[in-house]
Amino acid sequence: MPLQVTDITPADTVDIVGNAVLVVVDIQGGGQPSSFGADKPGYMPGRPERNAKAVDMVNRFRAKGVPVVFIQEVHKPSLIDMGRELDGTENVHCVEGDPRTELHPGLEPRPEEYLIKKRRYSAFFGSELDIVLKGYKAQTLILIGGMTDVCIHYTAVDAHQLDYRFRTVSDMVIGSSQKAHDAALRAMKYLQRDALVTLDAVDAWLDAQPNPDAQPTPAATEENA
Repeated sequence: MPLQVTDITPADTVDIVGNAVLVVVDIQGGGQPSSFGADKPGYMPGRPERNAKAVDMVNRFRAKGVPVVFIQEVHKPSLIDMGRELDGTENVHCVEGDPRTELHPGLEPRPEEYLIKKRRYSAFFGSELDIVLKGYKAQTLILIGGMTDVCIHYTAVDAHQLDYRFRTVSDMVIGSSQKAHDAALRAMKYLQRDALVTLDAVDAWLDAQPNPDAQPTPAATEENA
């Protein structure tokens, strides 16, 4: 019998193996009023706060020279690429041309960064994400965004099956409800025991990374000669 995961307390340190990449999953809305607000019973609050922290987090990763990859769910107005997504409780969403489909302001990729547009919940399914991550020689993926129980969860599952380590920043993801959020975190921790971490843990790891423009001192150069 598989062991049940009952404790979803995130770790206060983050175990990074090899090269890390920050994967920003579907933080969209284009700065428009959110359809996921306090007036929607059941939806988790906190999106504006998370989005602001995400902008800061992305800039901190950039400053340390750690790659950032942006994920955006997009569908054509014809919905020919929507597949079975409307078979469940989803309404039409992330339609090309709708301002709410655009990334949150401040999360625009730089020219040298990758924006992966996806047609399914998993950021890996039918996309070039795996190719990009292999280019970065990534071994550990740090996941933020939404929703915990949908695109974060399914992206984490595919990352696991492709032999990546994933670290879901539990206070930087938001679910369709608190119950669904918690259940998805349990499912991810079932896959990888070190999967759940805090933003503070990631910040501490970033603080310990050298600045990319740091040059060795002449004394250090002579010692290593």
